[in-house]
Amino acid sequence: MHNSHRNSKSHTFSSYSRKRSYSSLRVIHRPESRMRKPLQLFKEMWRDLLASWELAWRLMIRDISAKYRQSFLGLFWAIIPPVVMAASFTLAKSAGVVNVGNTSIPYPAYVMFSMTLWQTFVESLNGPVQAVAAAKSMLARINFPREALIIAKLGEVFFNFGIKLILIIGLFIWFKIPITLSVIVAPVALIHMVLLGTFFGVLLAPIGAIYQDFSMGLTLATSFWLFLTPVVYSVPSEGLFGNIVKFNPVTPLLVTTRELATTGTMSNPLGFWVASVFAVLGLLVAWIIYHLAIPYVVERINS
Repeated sequence: MHNSHRNSKSHTFSSYSRKRSYSSLRVIHRPESRMRKPLQLFKEMWRDLLASWELAWRLMIRDISAKYRQSFLGLFWAIIPPVVMAASFTLAKSAGVVNVGNTSIPYPAYVMFSMTLWQTFVESLNGPVQAVAAAKSMLARINFPREALIIAKLGEVFFNFGIKLILIIGLFIWFKIPITLSVIVAPVALIHMVLLGTFFGVLLAPIGAIYQDFSMGLTLATSFWLFLTPVVYSVPSEGLFGNIVKFNPVTPLLVTTRELATTGTMSNPLGFWVASVFAVLGLLVAWIIYHLAIPYVVERINS
């Protein structure tokens, strides 16, 4: 099964390379920094971005097909974790084991909805790291626009959220959550949260390609990060823990997405816009670092 997936990957890249003659087939390392010519660098990045869409589409279709074809439960894996998490914490709350505070919607719906948002953020973070690590052999043998790996994973993130949307609609119906006009702009906040996750993922992707155990460490980090994000509890307003949660960049984006979709309010607009600007500018910086670092990563892999 693993070999067939690898052969599918090789076929995807090789068929692309036969059809397209990618212009930057030669990597030349010069003593001067490429950052000294930012206009030329941005033109190169933009050209690579435009050249990557066709390959990114093929990679996305291949990855989604492989992921769900080789799974017994298939698409249900996208909605099982939020349901299990909601059931566990609802039991813990009813037994008095945890104090989660007051929530704006029924607690099971609160946890399931928040967990789908958190899963989407984690997928957007892990996606670039996993994509680059999985494509190491192809990076070493075939020259193609590396941005295709990132775009393909972004497409997969939104595809997975489309499946989770079935659960969210079911929550609104089952718990009779009123729908307001603000639900129309909730996807904007969601996109900002995905951009934040992609920023971290793109920034860490070159390191993940070099060190194989990096993904395991990232899994531990996101598990800890979950409990610093108001997914299973309401936003604390005071104390050291409250300040940590407040300065967590995921908090205003996740909370705003949840609020716009469920209550029609926006409790922290300043925090939302600060986190959004941080996500967009951070992603641009991470893209530059990624674009400059990948040739050295390939050289390290080949050495």
